[in-house]
Amino acid sequence: MEKTTATPEQVLAALTDFGPGRSEVFGNSADEYLTVHGQGAAWADVTEGSGGIWERLRYDWSNPRRVVMTTTDSNIWGGRSGHTYTLRAQPDGTTVLDVVVVREGKNLKGRLTGIVLGSVGKSVLRKALKNTLRAIEARNTVTG
Repeated sequence: MEKTTATPEQVLAALTDFGPGRSEVFGNSADEYLTVHGQGAAWADVTEGSGGIWERLRYDWSNPRRVVMTTTDSNIWGGRSGHTYTLRAQPDGTTVLDVVVVREGKNLKGRLTGIVLGSVGKSVLRKALKNTLRAIEARNTVTG
């Protein structure tokens, strides 16, 4: 769980912006991996990744306070892998963000990466989330 000065709408806009420069907000989404296969008003089918790891995700934000990203293909993730972001507006105008990440390795590299992320990698993931939220805040301070 993390708190940000960005509104839920600003966080949702960043999560669902698949344009160039996505890597400036999401460090694990390098522009050269980014492919939008399809997109609608409240969904997207996107491949993204970095550092030799990629996954194709089905984004669903039909509930604008909950973004569900289901892994549909990946070079290392399978099973129930994906991400769920729940955005809770606070009375002071901030947002509390709950993130659940499920990682099921579909091969040896995936299983080993999952073990690392489930243990010592948690602090790396937490830092990456904080960096993402700071980037969203900065973007909204400049443009908002």
